[in-house]
Amino acid sequence: MDYQAILNVIEKELEHFDPGGKVPDYIPELAKIPADKFGMHLYCLDGKNFSFGDHDERFSIQSISKVFTLALAKKHGGKKIWKRVDVEPSGDPFNSLLQLEKENGIPRNPFINAGSLVIADILISELENPKEYLLDFVREISDDPTIEYDEKVAASEYQHGYRNIALVNYMKSLGNIENDADDILDFYFHQCSIAMSCCQLAKAFVIFANEGKTLITNKKVIGANSAKRINAIMQTCGFYDEAGEFSFRVGLPGKSGVGGGIVAVHPGQYSVAVWSPLLNEKGNSEKGMKALEELTSLTGLSIF
Repeated sequence: MDYQAILNVIEKELEHFDPGGKVPDYIPELAKIPADKFGMHLYCLDGKNFSFGDHDERFSIQSISKVFTLALAKKHGGKKIWKRVDVEPSGDPFNSLLQLEKENGIPRNPFINAGSLVIADILISELENPKEYLLDFVREISDDPTIEYDEKVAASEYQHGYRNIALVNYMKSLGNIENDADDILDFYFHQCSIAMSCCQLAKAFVIFANEGKTLITNKKVIGANSAKRINAIMQTCGFYDEAGEFSFRVGLPGKSGVGGGIVAVHPGQYSVAVWSPLLNEKGNSEKGMKALEELTSLTGLSIF
């Protein structure tokens, strides 16, 4: 498969594609990102990689980080984590309070905000220094020790994170949060602020395409069964309440973030990351979704 030729076609086809939407302004630091940024990077399991555009520029990965924290929670917390967070699609906005009230403080899945806050709580209980541990994990699987938190983004989220503050306190009132709310929020806002490029993200997500093993060293960092389960949750819950649309159009497990990034995996084949900051009304990058739709259409390959 000539992936570079395919990516070149995608870049050309989408050169004048107008996705509409807007850059999110409820996190002021994200609103500063130029709307015309566009890049894509694909890593095959044999290490060959292909790219175009702004694939090496770092951006705030936001909710893509929830896949990393889930992998760590599953590794250190085991099956008991599923008593506190479910694995069902939400069908509601990613920051919904109403759903929590209806379901007694148990989030629908670990990729909506409430679910990831519970995962953050679990990691704080399981790990001595969760922020440092998470950063080390991401650096290891991406083979890049330069990856850092973007402190400006983390601070911006904290200053405007009223809905997340409400979510964690509401769950604490219902008995599904164990640690101090401020500690959980600090960890959560930092995890979302991690700055990575499409190249780094695609390399990091190889573990979900490669049965839990890293690209460079082939080291197993999570179990093959965990990788399978996480892929399943990405397939059904990775795009807020637009997961069905992504499955229909693209046909790969993936995760989006309001920083404009999307990462998807074809198990046994490749991982791919795309970045375009303009978001549709569901909070996903419309141009990014279109690029991945073109990828699976032009290759003729998806998981279906």
